[in-house]
Amino acid sequence: MLRALLTSALCLAALPALARENYALLIGANQYPNLEERWWLKGPANDVQLVATYLTTEAPVPFAADHVALLSDGVPDATPPTLGAIRAAFADLTAKVQPGDFVYLHFSGHGTQAPALDPTSELDGLDELFLPVDIGPWSNQVGAVENALVDDEIGALIDGLRGKGANVWAVFDSCHSGTVTRSLDGPDDEVRTRQLPPEALGIDPEAVETTRSIGDPRAPEAPFDAGEGEGSFVAFFAAQTNEVTPEKNLPKGKPGRKPQGVFTWTLMEVLAEYPQATYAQIGQEVLRRYAVKNLARSTPLFEGDLDQVAFSGTGGARVAQWQAEATGAGLVIPAGSLHGLTEGEVLAVLASAADADDAALGFVQLTTVDTFTATGAPVERDGKTLPADLPRGVTLRKLDEALDFTLTVALPPAGSPPADALLSALEELTASAGPRLSFVPPDQEADLRLAVLPDSPRPEAIWVLPATGLAGDPPATPSVSTADKSGAELAATLADTLTTMARAQNLMKLGAAVGAGDLEVEVELLTRTPEDRTLRPLPFAPVPTLLPEDEVHVLARNGSDGPVDVNVLYIGADWSISHWFSGRLQPGDELKKGLFKISDSVLGQERMLVVVTPAKPQSPVEDLSYLAQDALDTSRSLGGSGIDAALAEAGFGETTRGAVALGEEAAEGPGPAILQLDLRTVAAE
Repeated sequence: MLRALLTSALCLAALPALARENYALLIGANQYPNLEERWWLKGPANDVQLVATYLTTEAPVPFAADHVALLSDGVPDATPPTLGAIRAAFADLTAKVQPGDFVYLHFSGHGTQAPALDPTSELDGLDELFLPVDIGPWSNQVGAVENALVDDEIGALIDGLRGKGANVWAVFDSCHSGTVTRSLDGPDDEVRTRQLPPEALGIDPEAVETTRSIGDPRAPEAPFDAGEGEGSFVAFFAAQTNEVTPEKNLPKGKPGRKPQGVFTWTLMEVLAEYPQATYAQIGQEVLRRYAVKNLARSTPLFEGDLDQVAFSGTGGARVAQWQAEATGAGLVIPAGSLHGLTEGEVLAVLASAADADDAALGFVQLTTVDTFTATGAPVERDGKTLPADLPRGVTLRKLDEALDFTLTVALPPAGSPPADALLSALEELTASAGPRLSFVPPDQEADLRLAVLPDSPRPEAIWVLPATGLAGDPPATPSVSTADKSGAELAATLADTLTTMARAQNLMKLGAAVGAGDLEVEVELLTRTPEDRTLRPLPFAPVPTLLPEDEVHVLARNGSDGPVDVNVLYIGADWSISHWFSGRLQPGDELKKGLFKISDSVLGQERMLVVVTPAKPQSPVEDLSYLAQDALDTSRSLGGSGIDAALAEAGFGETTRGAVALGEEAAEGPGPAILQLDLRTVAAE
């Protein structure tokens, strides 16, 4: 099996959990009576109910219903999450837990930043706040937001649990940025950010910026921290302290979808499919889904002992099959949209969970899919028809899915000159874009959204936004001007912009689908700084942060009994694709190579992929340099193997991105592998 620090198969073993109790405290703050209604949220109540259902029905360790406490407005019979109620719930929980118990904490709601009471205690001079529903305004006399839950207090509450010997996993689906992010107007105000600008609480935003002082950005500060304690501690955060996180209607394409925190939903999706993974593996899978689904521009943060199996449970493989119950409506399984199932999907019916795919008794097609359940009806496939009489306890298994390289793009609403210019050129745009780009009306789900932003630096342009419709930093957000172009020119330029983005997106899709494979190859990425020339490993969780002039190196060892080809690709924040290495490793060979150093031209969220493929003796070395493409101009004005075949099908081109190389190149079995590492590149302070 492929061993790598970047990723590994989600099936690590762990020691059996000792006898213990499992508790959960789920906090969802939605409506804030002391704030304007436009700042209220809709999703936290749905988040905590989703998490509660998962914990009490599907979690890999048992959570009794009376051990799961909900503090949320908008949930029947739940206590509203006031500051007093939160403190009381923590006190009650701390009194109950015993050494070895496990506690899951979930915070969904607004966050913000305020000048710290003790600026020296925070790297950026700011306190991160979680906002209960009874918050009041900022008080200059006290130097605090009334009834806010400050990061230091959250750390102390968690330390109280750990001091009793409990192991704690805390998840925060809120954001703590002091900036304002514009959301594209959508039907029923579909997307909201869980971030409250300081001025909404009466905090002077200039005071926040004046106070802000960042240390070494390579070590991003967690929004909330816990000190020492007897029990272990792991924390997942939806965003870095200078980012925002959204909520939107989920699951995608479902008629009855509800507002959910994007981070909460994605985390629960991963847990439903990989319930016995380590925290690090779960974090990496969340990052993959963010990238592949273009969900948000934020970078979730993961802290603590990430090598533990989640819930202090026992390691195991991905769950992709479920025992079925025969009903009048068909075969029903305890898995649904949260597990990645969709209506119309075909599953194999097996007499035993241990049977191979080719032993399928027949197949069913899913007719209804809810969040936690699905129903299938018999369907003929591969010449097999499901028999009427089935053995008891049959298993339904997911089949391999075909990879979809199409990109769905939502058009802007009509009524503005830029949008009307685009819609007039839609026929030419569709022809120029080709079959892999699909354009849909503005009220439909999409991978990308085209928008007109009247209050932006380019009000005459068409902007390309992520699936959530959240506009980020204007210089880093692609846009195409309309006033200086004919319809044909606008169509050609926008098609080229979208195709460039699609190629980078498709490469990430393929990387997520192929995964770590089963090659006996160890790959490690290393870094060093101008100040410290010692090479040190780059972790995949939490996401490492690099500064301009930091170097990236690769170390690979071939422990298999056959040759393998190694290619290293880099997807930049500007949608560029760089090819940094291709070479062959014979059995027992080791590769040590400096790849590149970070430039200061484009900074943001980036991703490295290491493609490892088995090679036939005497065959040419697989060279994926044809995948490279130039960076996307974000403000456009007038102006060889099975894996190789899959990559070519994704529709990549041939160019290269300018960057600083570190030197010249050094020197039927397992399937290919694609290892992925997310990076954040930021400016040096």
